[in-house]
Amino acid sequence: MIGGKAGEGINTAGLSIAGLFSRLGYRTYMYFDYPSLIRGGHNFAIIRASEKAIGAHRTPVDVLLAFDQNSIENHRESIHGGTTVVHDASQVMRGEGYGLPLDAIVKEEKAPPITKNSAMLGALARVAGIGPDVLEDVLRESVPAKHLEANLRVARRGYDAVEGVFTVEPLDGPALPVLTGNEVTGLGLVHGGLDSYVAYPMTPTSNLLHFLAERAEDLSLRVIHPENEISVIMMALGLAYAGERAAVGTAGGGFCLMTEGLSLAGMSEIPVTIVVGQRPGPSTGIPTYTAQTDLHFVLNAGQGEFPRFVVAPGDLAETYSWSATALALSWKYQVPSIILTDKTLAEGACSFDLGAVTMHPDREPELWGGTGEYRRYARIKSGVSPLAFPGRAGTIVKANSYAHDEAGFTTEAAGEVTALQEKMLRKGESLKEELSTYPTVRTYGARDAGRTIVCWGSEKWACIEAAEEFDARVVQPLVLAPFPARAWKEAMIGAGNVVCVENNATGQLARLLRQQGFDPGRSVLKYDGRPFAVDELAARLKEVFA
Repeated sequence: MIGGKAGEGINTAGLSIAGLFSRLGYRTYMYFDYPSLIRGGHNFAIIRASEKAIGAHRTPVDVLLAFDQNSIENHRESIHGGTTVVHDASQVMRGEGYGLPLDAIVKEEKAPPITKNSAMLGALARVAGIGPDVLEDVLRESVPAKHLEANLRVARRGYDAVEGVFTVEPLDGPALPVLTGNEVTGLGLVHGGLDSYVAYPMTPTSNLLHFLAERAEDLSLRVIHPENEISVIMMALGLAYAGERAAVGTAGGGFCLMTEGLSLAGMSEIPVTIVVGQRPGPSTGIPTYTAQTDLHFVLNAGQGEFPRFVVAPGDLAETYSWSATALALSWKYQVPSIILTDKTLAEGACSFDLGAVTMHPDREPELWGGTGEYRRYARIKSGVSPLAFPGRAGTIVKANSYAHDEAGFTTEAAGEVTALQEKMLRKGESLKEELSTYPTVRTYGARDAGRTIVCWGSEKWACIEAAEEFDARVVQPLVLAPFPARAWKEAMIGAGNVVCVENNATGQLARLLRQQGFDPGRSVLKYDGRPFAVDELAARLKEVFA
């Protein structure tokens, strides 16, 4: 764990630590916790390294790097007999372990204050028995050239100020990149053919906007930051109407403002992909923390009845493949698609192995062949009308928010309205039929375990690790609309004692399962804005499985 005040680069330092272990062939995971403050408060990151894939944090830590007193006092439960504490002796008055005079170090090295992070990184490397050559390689890869020499000098001072405590042996595995969920969401959308990304910054998806904007030229993207979320969704619909694959990013509060545009997408059958990063509400809530509280909101947002595709990935591999698929299926079926993430997944960082990702089949929309009169809303068996775009010779492409006939002209005739509604619902059935060939439900563990943990989204890996202590099985729905009832029924055969783990107060997945006619078992809930730590979840499960 590394902790300090906002503005001291704790997130960047945490990513550097993850990179240090990744450089040695380990799989890494980082959980980042911070208040809604530009400066001050208490930020901390927990970084784990393992020989196998991981995606959740634990409470006890082997090394605590403390920039201030709060980083020690606020985490007493994480410190145990085997914990090595390294603290900034310039700030920590009641320190323990190794004290580094960071103010003096940066002054003597004529280095900027932010390089204190490199001193801590150097101390960690020495404590963990990691050679200075590896430390230097990591810094050379992550620090801008104009600041590199100062960081190297300060890191060496931190390295020399402590002693080795244990040894992290290098592995034969590759040095995988460490990426956040936001970054992988962006890359997945690009893989799916993204042309334009439109967003107003809102935690926890702000960094998705920043990531794509910084790389827009390299990725041949148009990245736009309008004045508010209403403009975001309307601009994306305009781009899609013109033939560009567009996606938007927001959180629950921004999605509130987009719901009228969502309904417009449903009625006008314009494809759009919406990334919704969940955080606690109502209203502003605690904006920099995590929750799984918007499931029923996105399932039911917008007036009227129209199909939508909702997917909730649980890790980077699923985020990459399903982001691409969400964009593709939105265009094939001309429906809104929603990628439901949360702060834990969006801003957490993990080793990403692109080679291990299983991609779904490429799906292209059906385009108008060019013969006969073009009818934008032609009522064919699948419910999906062939697409044409403005500017094509001899074609008029209408997009109508009113009830309309096949050509797109407004109508209130009872028969036409009924036919239109049935057409839209047939699209949903066609989408559901195609999804039956996708891995919409994932399972982990033996079918005959007799104990089953149900979870969704970012709680996946905490559940997988905790399940090992109980020889339990984990079942995770990825697609939440249209709900894969047949796949769920098959996955739950022989489930035995069932618990449903969620990051909300009312059991939203459990409620959805009941609506679909399934028993979700007993709920295990957490709703303080923090995800389950593996050991914390195991303790809660012990009460249920005892």
